[in-house]
Amino acid sequence: MSADDPDAALLAQVAAGEAASVRRLVAAKAPRLMALAGRLLDDRGEAEDVTQEAFVRLWKVAPRWRTGQAKVDTWLHGITLNLCRDRLRRRRETVTDTPPDRADPAPLADVALIADERDARVAAAIAALPERQREAILLQYYQDLGNIAAAEVMGVSVEALESLLSRARRTLRARLMEGAGDDA
Repeated sequence: MSADDPDAALLAQVAAGEAASVRRLVAAKAPRLMALAGRLLDDRGEAEDVTQEAFVRLWKVAPRWRTGQAKVDTWLHGITLNLCRDRLRRRRETVTDTPPDRADPAPLADVALIADERDARVAAAIAALPERQREAILLQYYQDLGNIAAAEVMGVSVEALESLLSRARRTLRARLMEGAGDDA
């Protein structure tokens, strides 16, 4: 429908009840939404629930969708981000006596262990960032959203997003360099 939003025509077909369009839209968007929710929530089950809820909300608005007001992809990322925020807020309110069970990974080769340690350090450093900085990093680097789209998802100006990204990068660099000297 719109050159600005490649998903608008597909969403119009979804609104018209075309089942094949629903499958195409889910196949195209669900993996990225799952990845975002998974990184924010660190729980695959919750990530699946959030992704499903984001699509349910899209189906509800599809008949009333007004092309040009928002891009489908940006809207879906915004809904996913908000649903994750809600779940994270509820987690902070819930206190549990026992930590969740974690599977013990099988022994890996040295190269895989080093990569896993690096990935864990990066993930921990990202998780330790303030919420808005973490969201900015995840949207831009892990979801491959440009500055304009990421700023729109977060509801901030592009300048504010760039400021969040700059502070986040400085903090990540400092945290990751702290541990780098331990490896030598």
